Amino acid sequence: MEPVSFTASYPLVSIITVNYNHSDVTCQMLESLFQISYPNIEVVVIDNGSPDDSPGIIKEQYPQITYFETGKNLGFAGANNLGIIKSKGKYILLLNNDTIVPQGFLEPLVAKMESDPMIGAVSPKIKLFFHPGMLQYTGITEINPYTGRSYSRALYKMDEGQFEEDIITAYSHGAAMMISRKVLEKVGLMCTTYFLYYEELDLGYRIRKAGYKIWYVHNSEILHKESISTGKHSPQKTYYLNRSRMLYMRRNVSGFKGIVAVLFQVFFSIPKNSLKFLFQRRFDLFVAYMKAIGWQIKTLSDTSIHSSPSMDEYGEET
Repeated sequence: MEPVSFTASYPLVSIITVNYNHSDVTCQMLESLFQISYPNIEVVVIDNGSPDDSPGIIKEQYPQITYFETGKNLGFAGANNLGIIKSKGKYILLLNNDTIVPQGFLEPLVAKMESDPMIGAVSPKIKLFFHPGMLQYTGITEINPYTGRSYSRALYKMDEGQFEEDIITAYSHGAAMMISRKVLEKVGLMCTTYFLYYEELDLGYRIRKAGYKIWYVHNSEILHKESISTGKHSPQKTYYLNRSRMLYMRRNVSGFKGIVAVLFQVFFSIPKNSLKFLFQRRFDLFVAYMKAIGWQIKTLSDTSIHSSPSMDEYGEET
């Protein structure tokens, strides 16, 4: 990574990570995190009710962290929201536990945030840990209001120096997302109805809607061990990914665009995905997909899906 000119003071960065059944993976991430060069951090680890793990070992090995056990699975949004409430930093970095960070990754992110008060969030370059040199994130387009799809300009491409420029992007990446506390105080926390997937995209949409910018920062990078907790093609991932994609559309698309989006799902996306799972003889994924659709039908009259918790409200709840 390129050297960064960083002459300002070092504002406190609260780094929040969520553990679920993979304390060994979390400890590997922490081992890299406590070797970084940025001098002013606090680390908050939330164990999200791990049923098949001994998460206490994380605090034993790294006593300097702030550690909480939820006692039950609050989902990605709920656990990170709890970490945010328990943190104190000017900036909050949501960092997946299945990442490895280089020594100087944090300075460019903070420098970018400090450069403009209208920057609401930033993310670094993200590469895949198990595929050296292969990219996962260097920015992403806005989700299409009709199809519910977006385009990642770097996904599964090799890093050949073609993304060496900071750009404004539609969304940060949930694996490593730095947010200003002041922005969260204004737009609220992540919507816990998602439980898993799309919650950071929803938050990014609200950040941009409030007038702030989101940046990809090219000279910061991390390595990501993708999908350790849920599996690459598991029924759980199929259920929550599709449920959350539809939920995002319900929360953020309305009017004529919303009608077209529903028609697209009913007459194209749902038949296409259903047939794909059946032809692949992945009946477990087909059932999970049908459950995701069923959840949408069951919650059609539930107005609470359109709300997001404020920091004060979440603090009172927890």
